[in-house]
Amino acid sequence: MTDTASRLADIRHRIVRAERTAGRPTGSTHLVAVSKTFFAPDIRPAIVAGQRLFGENRVQEAKAKWPELRAETDDIELHLIGPLQSNKAREAVELFDVIHTVDREKIAAALAEEMARLAKHPKLFVQVNTGLEPQKAGIDPREAAAFVGLCRDKYGLAICGLMCIPPAEEAPGPHFALLAQTARDLGLAELSMGMSADFETAVGFGATHVRVGSAIFGHRDAPV
Repeated sequence: MTDTASRLADIRHRIVRAERTAGRPTGSTHLVAVSKTFFAPDIRPAIVAGQRLFGENRVQEAKAKWPELRAETDDIELHLIGPLQSNKAREAVELFDVIHTVDREKIAAALAEEMARLAKHPKLFVQVNTGLEPQKAGIDPREAAAFVGLCRDKYGLAICGLMCIPPAEEAPGPHFALLAQTARDLGLAELSMGMSADFETAVGFGATHVRVGSAIFGHRDAPV
C-alpha cells in the first residue's frame, strides 16, 4: 500500500469513527480529497485506492490535469473549493460537478448564464464567512438567507447547501454549529465544512462533505 493509500484509509476510518460517535449513519459524510498543487502521479494512488471525489482550488490548475485523469477513470466527481472569478464561470461549469464557493451576486449571475448555455448543472454551495474575516470570501451569515433567496428566485439556481472555512486561530466548533443552524433555517441539507485539522469535529456537527488534502497527499514545500 502506498503512503497516499495508507493515509487515505486512515482518514476514511476516522470519518466512520466520528460518524459513530455522533450517532450518524456510516457513509453519511463524503470525503473530498483536496488535490490542489499535486500532479497526476501524486493523485493516481488515491484513485487506485477507490477515491472518486476530488477538490481543486483553481480552474486553470484543474484544467491542466483532470481531463487526462478523467479519461482514465470515468466516475470522478470534481469539486471546486476555491474562489471563483466570474470570467472563469464557463470553464468551471464545463469542468466541475460541484462548486462550493458561490459567494456574491456576480458569480450567481455568471453561473446561471453558463449553466443555461451549456445545459450542465453542477451542484452549488453558498460559501459563508462565519468568522467575518475581511480577507476571506463568503457571505456574512446574517445575509445568507437573503443571498440564497436571490440565487433561487432571481437566477433559478438550486443551492444544495452551505460551505465555510473557520478562522485558523479559532476553535472550529462554533463556526460549524453556526453553519449547521443556518442551513437548517434555510432548509438546506448539505454542509461542506472541515479540513485536515478539524474534519472529525465537522462530522460531529453534521458535515456532509469534508475537504481533506494534506492529511492524504502530504505537504508540498512550494506552491505550484
